[in-house]
Amino acid sequence: MARRSLAPLALAAAAVLALCLHPASAQSAWLDEFRTDGEVRSDFDASGKQYLFGEFSVEMKLVPGNSAGTVTSFYLTSGEGDEHDEIDMEFMGNSSGAPTVLNTNVWASGDGKKEHQFYLWFDPSADFHKYTIIWNAKNIIFRVDDVTVRAFRRYADLPYPDARPMAVHATLWDGSYWATEKGKVPIDWAAAPFVVSYRGYTANACVARGGGGRTSCPAGRNEWMDRELDDTDRFTVAWARRNCLQYNYCEDGWRFPEGFPGECSRE
Repeated sequence: MARRSLAPLALAAAAVLALCLHPASAQSAWLDEFRTDGEVRSDFDASGKQYLFGEFSVEMKLVPGNSAGTVTSFYLTSGEGDEHDEIDMEFMGNSSGAPTVLNTNVWASGDGKKEHQFYLWFDPSADFHKYTIIWNAKNIIFRVDDVTVRAFRRYADLPYPDARPMAVHATLWDGSYWATEKGKVPIDWAAAPFVVSYRGYTANACVARGGGGRTSCPAGRNEWMDRELDDTDRFTVAWARRNCLQYNYCEDGWRFPEGFPGECSRE
């Protein structure tokens, strides 16, 4: 999804208030590491860290009940410009009882429209579940509860987000025009407030240090730097495609009348 208009402050604030119920020590870690859109705390440090490759995880409990029209996001972005890079995990709200859709997307130098959307195989509002983005020079891997559901590979002749540092964001916003049944079901404001809870955020990643691509990478366990799909990952990706995938941009000929993006023929 391209950069979007944020929901009214009540939506963004709801997500942060749930987050801020954690002990003070946990709050401090979040405020140092994490960007949450909207001026929701007078002492909130919105500067955030920027990273160039890493592994990022968070546990989330999504909006319960009728969440139609809402979009909950965990993503990285280099900014708002036409040439921005971005890696998205977006959870599209639904009417009570309907499956929740996870939208994964990658933008490189302003080139996006690379969505894979999956029905989650559990109720993400009933309990916390873990969502992970692994981003390195070879591929981008999306995981749900340590199950790999998608990998976006790098090809030397195609755009890939490898030069612009990105910050981590969490947002909850009004996506009525798009999120639920292609915009047919808007937010029911009578159901407000809409609350998303976060915990267990980790970033094992290379921190950008000024310009020129300089980074400071953590010592120790950095398997993510060379992480590619292994046999188990390939099995779970195939399982997710068969059982959960409900939209694949590489099959949307209406959207690409002049031909599919280059990576589609190489997957």
